[in-house]
Amino acid sequence: MTDLNAFTALAAAQPRRAAFAALDIRETPELALASLARRRGSTKPAPFALHLPEPGRWVAGQGVAAFWVSPDQWMIEAEGRAEENFAADLKQASPDCTVTEQTDGWTVFEIVSRSGAAPIEALLSKLVNIDVANFGPGSATRTGLEDISCFVIRRSKTHVAVLGARSFAGSLWHALETAAQRVRENATSSSNP
Repeated sequence: MTDLNAFTALAAAQPRRAAFAALDIRETPELALASLARRRGSTKPAPFALHLPEPGRWVAGQGVAAFWVSPDQWMIEAEGRAEENFAADLKQASPDCTVTEQTDGWTVFEIVSRSGAAPIEALLSKLVNIDVANFGPGSATRTGLEDISCFVIRRSKTHVAVLGARSFAGSLWHALETAAQRVRENATSSSNP
């Protein structure tokens, strides 16, 4: 039998990481994703005791999180469970819903600031058409990033996630990296008169 090697969305054996002054960006292939859709006439589910969010929101629970995708539909995240059959566990937890495995269709990049919210907000203002002042922790939206449709989640004041189609992983990484370099350059030039 042929030995098969797993690769991340960026075609590497290990997830890519990069540091840009106050910002760290990392690829997160270990995050499992599954969509959950409520069927007509059924009650709103609460998988794994998670209270599913309203439009434009993201919530986290014990090892799982969810963000609103469309009416009666959410994306459920499970940290560290990409190699498991998370969709089957979600289906068991929500038997009256339609569940679809999404892990291999998406790539997730986590962006963390080591010096407060300002670098995250500067990065977002360069990348996406979001009202950054009103996009606080717990916010989630679908938007365009360099002509790529993606989800942006504000996990905390200093932490943002960008989810995009796996086929655009390289383009998304390039856009994030370029914007992070510009944020670093702007911070450097403003601190040097």
